[in-house]
Amino acid sequence: MAETAPVPLDEVDRRIISELTQDGRMSVTAVAEKVHISRAHAYSRISRLTGEGVLTKFTALVDPIKAGLKSSAYVTLKVRQHSWRELREKLRAIPEVHHIALVGGDFDVILLVRAVDNVDLRRVIFDQLQSMPGVLDTQTFLVFEDLDTR
Repeated sequence: MAETAPVPLDEVDRRIISELTQDGRMSVTAVAEKVHISRAHAYSRISRLTGEGVLTKFTALVDPIKAGLKSSAYVTLKVRQHSWRELREKLRAIPEVHHIALVGGDFDVILLVRAVDNVDLRRVIFDQLQSMPGVLDTQTFLVFEDLDTR
């Protein structure tokens, strides 16, 4: 991923982003009412924010437990230098991997992995992650409870 310059945002943009972060299904009319701008203005702002890549997608937030994903863990990876680009695409292909971050520090990558149970979680970690070319080491941190703050 290439680094891009930040998009200049004003207070109206930030309020629109805040509203849509709270409820991505909110209609343009509802956004306009909450932000106190016209529907046409809200529509053009949302279109601009989407076109400039500030708003990247609209999605549903799923309760993992209610969706049958009863076991979650953060898994850290130490990877072979220069293997990130290939590894990133392989990680994206694993349905149980819900978040991927390249980081600095004692490890190189951190993943949020969600599975139906600990047996399935073990399968993902041992059979898929640890066997990937370029992965040198993993460490697993079980999640006992998580809370989305948005």
